[in-house]
This record gives sequence, C-alpha cells and structure tokens, in this order.
Amino acid sequence: MGESIDVAAIMQKAVLAAGVFHQLDQAHTDRIVDAVYKAGFANRVRLAKMAVEETGMGRWEDKVTKNVLATHSVYEDIKDLKTVGVISEDRLTGITELAQPLGPVLAVIPVTNPTSTTLFKILICLKTRNPIIISPHRQASRCAIEAARICYEAALREDAPEDCIQWVTHTSREQTQQLMSHPSLALILATGGGGLVRAAYSSGTPAIGVGAGNVPVYIERSADIPFAVEQIILSKTFDNGVICCSEQAIVVERAIAQEVKEEFLRQGAWFLGRDEIRALEPVLYDRERGGMKADGVGQSVAVLAQRAGISVPAGTKLLLAPLDGVGGAYPLSGEILSPVLAFYECEDFQDALKRCIDVNYHGGVGHTASIYSNDEERILTFSSLMNAGRIVVNTPSAQGGVGAGFNTLAPSLTLGCGTGGKNITTDNITARHLLNIQRIARRRPNPRLATFDSSLITDESVDAATYRKRLDRNY
Repeated sequence: MGESIDVAAIMQKAVLAAGVFHQLDQAHTDRIVDAVYKAGFANRVRLAKMAVEETGMGRWEDKVTKNVLATHSVYEDIKDLKTVGVISEDRLTGITELAQPLGPVLAVIPVTNPTSTTLFKILICLKTRNPIIISPHRQASRCAIEAARICYEAALREDAPEDCIQWVTHTSREQTQQLMSHPSLALILATGGGGLVRAAYSSGTPAIGVGAGNVPVYIERSADIPFAVEQIILSKTFDNGVICCSEQAIVVERAIAQEVKEEFLRQGAWFLGRDEIRALEPVLYDRERGGMKADGVGQSVAVLAQRAGISVPAGTKLLLAPLDGVGGAYPLSGEILSPVLAFYECEDFQDALKRCIDVNYHGGVGHTASIYSNDEERILTFSSLMNAGRIVVNTPSAQGGVGAGFNTLAPSLTLGCGTGGKNITTDNITARHLLNIQRIARRRPNPRLATFDSSLITDESVDAATYRKRLDRNY
C-alpha cells in the first residue's frame, strides 16, 4: 500500500506555479536552469552512490557518468534554445512562432536510472517553464527525491516559482492514476516499466513514453573485429547493463564467428555452455511473468554466476550465451539488463539480417539497433530493415543511444520508440518536445492564385491535371 497523498493539493500548487512560470522572460528562465544544472552537477557523485546503495543496481562510477550526461550534456544542448516568446519570424510567409509552456508535467522515474532521469527531466521542464511533479519508483524514491530537492532549492535561489518542482513517494496505484488523469495535468513523461507506460497512455492525458529495448548487434564481416568487441564490452558492462539501449544479442556470420569468439575471450568475456545457460536463465528470467527478474537487473557477472551456481574465470567482464533461436523458448534472447549477451552464428549476410529482425521484433520494436561495419551499402540495408528509432554505427550502443558522447544525437534519458513501440515519436526526448508552438499567420497574397479564374473550381469538366496546369501558368 502506498502513502496517502492529496492529489488535489499537489495539482493546485502545480497550477499556481504554472501561472507564475508563464510570466517569466527568457533571461530569468535561463538563470534558473543554469543554477539547477550547477547544483545537480555538483552532487553527481553523492547522488550516484545513493542510487546504488538504495537500488542495489549498477556501478556508482558509471552512474556518475550518467548524472554528468543528465546535467552538463543536457544543459549544453538546451542552454541556447529559445523557449519564451518569439522563437522564429519569417516576414516573407508572414508566419511568426511563439513558444508557450505546456503546464504541469508528471515525470515517472525508473529504478534503473533514478537520479540521472530526475535531473534530466527537471532541466528540460524548467527550461520550458513547465512545473514538474516527480514520481519515482518505490525502490529508488530516496535518491530521486534527494536529486529533486537539490534542484528545487537551487531554483528557488534564483526566484523560481514556488512548487515548480514537487515530488510524491510510495503512492498507491489508485493515486498514481488520479495524478495521471487529473484535468490540470498537461503531460506525462513516462520512463519506466511497461505497466506504468501503458497506464500513462490510457490516462486520457497526453503522454510521451518509452518502449522496451532488445538491441541486436550485427558484427558484419568488414568490421574491425577487435574494435567492435572492445566497444560492445565497454557498452554492455557500463552500469552493469541497465541502460535500455544497451546491446542484447550479438549476430555474426559463420565466416568470422571464430575470430569474434577468440577476441571476446581475449578481452575478458566468457562463453557459457548449454548447462550453464539453463542454470542462468531462472536467475534472470521469470517464466511465469514472461520477463526479466527485477533482482537480476544491474548485477555483476560475479553475482550472477554465484546465484546460478556456475564457475567463470576471475575478472570475467561479460557472459555470452550461444543460442539457436529467438523467442519464449530462449529466455536469454529477450531484454536482459545485465552484463549478459545472446550470441548467434549465421550462414551469410541475409541469414544474419533475418536473425537481427527476429531479435528486434522480440520485445524491442522501435528502440535501437547496432551494426559494426565498414560497408556503407550493408549499413544502409541493415538500417532500412530494422524497426528502430536509433541505428548506431560502430558505436557502443548504451552510450550511443542516449546521445552526446559518441554522436550528435540529443542527450536524453527518455528514448522514444515510435509507433512500433507504441510511442508518438522516435526522437531522443528533450526540451523541444515540451513546448506548445503558436503560429501567428498574417495575411499574404498567394501569387499562384493572383489571376486565377475561380470559376474553374465549380466547373465539373475540369480535371485535376488541368487545374494544376492553370495554377502553374499563373505562377
């Protein structure tokens, strides 16, 4: 059972904060954002350690990096963005665009990335003058609320609206639904488990959600194999694999499979035998529920091996599970947010593409896919066949998907998965998505219609081709 909260009071405060926020100019807004960014960045290490201590997931050193992404990288990306008043003006067309805030935003925070997601969502909401209500996962509430408190105190020092940042904790399912469906709520930013995301979309309130990731990684025969293996290990071991765009399955052609295996072994990975795979499956996968076991998420190789009762060499960084298929009969072929990867050998390019598609559609539609290749034609073929919002090339998928570090994607802790993942966009969500854009449309003469005979509109003998020719002749 959750603690009782006064949903009406929370929303009333948020509405009042929205009214004050609407009156702030760009300079004042930017001072608030700058102060919040600096406060979050200053506490990046303490918050990372709190997150690991509370959730038992991941590595605090890597969570520091994620906190840096959520503060410094996000701030650099949005600091010069116009979010108040006139943001564009075209005298020729007569169109002027004005940026307006949305209103109160409910931010659902996941257990896997609690402090970084909190910092990120607060920054993009404040930049767009939207009050935010933080709703963290119950197993990460202490660290997420501490991140919110730090940001709120920094914002108030720059005369931000009172209650521009609020938080709730341990709410019941009914109270969460009341918050989501409250008529004064403008938007839900839903990052978390499938159930919460579905609840957000069914609440009647506009929502930006995410989907599950089941990322296929194709090592194509033209790839630099030692480099590819290095980057995959760098990615999948980052924060013990809890980032949803991290790799989930390696796909290689048989012609290079042995070389790839030897390179993985050389760099500290370990291939599991069939009995070891069967022993590990119940540690990571709940067959009754049909998904990951929560207590296996973000655990180290040593912990997973100990729980499975298997022996692996000391210092092993990553476990690889050679599989024959994809689907429910192969539990490790789905999304596993730990340093474990499925491994597939395929006959040729076409066979490898089919396997990648199978992985992509087994619980990861719309999210991310990865390829290591130096063949541009094959990169394009692979990309065109993946139902993924992000196709990262020769890049660690976890770091590449969230942007900033290895490419120029917008840095984000909320990754849209498009209609395939039941989302409205495939974008990396950022401040640009949290604005209502008004368009002032001034009267302008249209030269295509200046001397046009309007009687053609009602003349049934005029077909579309003739109508178009007359317009073009006028123009």
